[in-house]
Amino acid sequence: MMDDRFPFLNEKLNFPQFEFRLQEEQDGKLSIFDSLRKKYLILTPEEWVRQHIIQVLIQKYEYPRSLFVLEKGLKYNRLQKRFDVLVHDRNGLPFLLIECKAPEVKLTQKTVEQVCIYNKTIQAPYLGISNGKQHIFLKFEELANNFIQISDLPKI
Repeated sequence: MMDDRFPFLNEKLNFPQFEFRLQEEQDGKLSIFDSLRKKYLILTPEEWVRQHIIQVLIQKYEYPRSLFVLEKGLKYNRLQKRFDVLVHDRNGLPFLLIECKAPEVKLTQKTVEQVCIYNKTIQAPYLGISNGKQHIFLKFEELANNFIQISDLPKI
């Protein structure tokens, strides 16, 4: 069925099971319903991870849907970049910035640096990066003036 043509759907991700609305488009591509943007998006391996992260943040951490910003552009050193997931705190300030990678992408120092570069503009106190199998979360420590790895995310 669909799993044969979209093998990333068979990959075991390090997330709870969620029910997603998928539909096959006329051109043979697969789409997933994004409950925050209220529309279907082309389902790529990275989007599959992003949709899981969104559900974890909403269901496990109880982050309000109204505090999310998804796939928005930003400028860094005159370069146009695009972040994956930003959650604001209840005062409207950046709280958590997450970069999503496809499951086959290894999380390395370079991928962590990518989210840190985006954060130079955004200034969120928490960062995350996930390929669906591995998740890295960081917290800004003001005294040390750098990020340290943490095992879990805080509630808002």
